Amino acid sequence: MPVLTQTPSLGDLLKYELNANYCREAVTLKAGTSYPLGAVLGRITASGKHRLSPAAQVVGDEGAETAVAVLIEAVDATAADATGLVVARGPAIVSKAALAFDASVDQPAEITAKHSQLAAAGLVPRASA
Repeated sequence: MPVLTQTPSLGDLLKYELNANYCREAVTLKAGTSYPLGAVLGRITASGKHRLSPAAQVVGDEGAETAVAVLIEAVDATAADATGLVVARGPAIVSKAALAFDASVDQPAEITAKHSQLAAAGLVPRASA
C-alpha cells in the first residue's frame, strides 16, 4: 500500500487566533529564499521588509534578529520580493512543532529566545494546543 504524505497546513500551525482581521497583515518578504509555512520572521528596520529571523544581527538586515511575525502561507521569493500573509499580533497560539527557523537558529537557547520574542508580540508558541 502506498504511503501518502501531506504537506503542513494552516491548521497544523495556527491553533488559536482572536480575529483574523486584527491579527493578520500582508508583508513584503525579502528576495532570495523560499519561505515555508510557519516561517519565523523579523522586520528589517531600514526597508520594512521581512525575512527569516536570524539568531544574531546581520549587516544590512538590522532589526530582523527580533522575531515579530509568523508566515501563514508558503511563499517563493527566490527571484524577487514577494508578498506574504503573516500573523503579526495576538492574541494567537502557534504550534512550536510547525515553526520554521532561519538556519542560524539551531541551538535550544536560540529557539527559546525566538519563542519569547514571538510571545512578546502576542503570538504564543505551545507544544500542544
